[in-house]
Amino acid sequence: MRGLGTSLGALLLAGVWVASAGAQDATAYAQVLAAHVRPGLVAGIQLAVVDYSAVKADPRYALALHDLSAARLDALRSDAQQLAFWVNAYNLLAIKAVVDRYPVRSIKDGGSLLRPIWRKKIGTVGGREYSLDEIEHGILRTRFREPRVHFAIVCASLSCPDLRVEPYAAERLDLQLDDATRRFLSNPTKGTVPSPDGRGATVSSIFKWFAEDFGGAEGVARFIRERAGGELGRRLGGLTGAGLGYLDYDWSLNDARRAGGRT
Repeated sequence: MRGLGTSLGALLLAGVWVASAGAQDATAYAQVLAAHVRPGLVAGIQLAVVDYSAVKADPRYALALHDLSAARLDALRSDAQQLAFWVNAYNLLAIKAVVDRYPVRSIKDGGSLLRPIWRKKIGTVGGREYSLDEIEHGILRTRFREPRVHFAIVCASLSCPDLRVEPYAAERLDLQLDDATRRFLSNPTKGTVPSPDGRGATVSSIFKWFAEDFGGAEGVARFIRERAGGELGRRLGGLTGAGLGYLDYDWSLNDARRAGGRT
């Protein structure tokens, strides 16, 4: 992807969501994340849980949605700015999909068999209504061809990658994407469980559903070997596409009210 390491200023939501190099983002969305996302343990899965009840009552949440609606997309110049913006937009609208119907057991409860939640118009971005599918498949996957995005967008479920306690920002996007990917892969409760011989692993179903984004099964294996890092990366040195198995995906809500304790 072009420009990830060159952008010094990150205009995330034009005029409102601004992150400058070396400074803490002080936008409403950043404040919501910092206030209502924390480590937790639910149904044996280690993850970042979200206090949706508190989000719903927080006036900063409504302000963040207003800022997203009013964003000027033409002010996003670089690929890094655009990618960071749309990841943040997806994650905020996924929160909205839950909050609009809260309390729910799963984000999927907001949809139906004929019209799943992913295809419903959830919220307004830059003056236009979007569904989560339009952002994920119509923008993020097709425009940027960045497989690490699968570990940045969060569909409000236990087996999803963790929601960060900060927005994504252009000037540190590579580091954030690397960190999100490494953290997800290193989580044995939903990311990667290596086999004893290092030639196989049971991995997230994300790698099965989106294998083409990684270059097929062998591309998935190569991605995991290269991105896992540390001891896990060394243990997976012999991983091949033929050695991949897939974890069950738990679509239960990543709700702080269900968290049995901090990890």
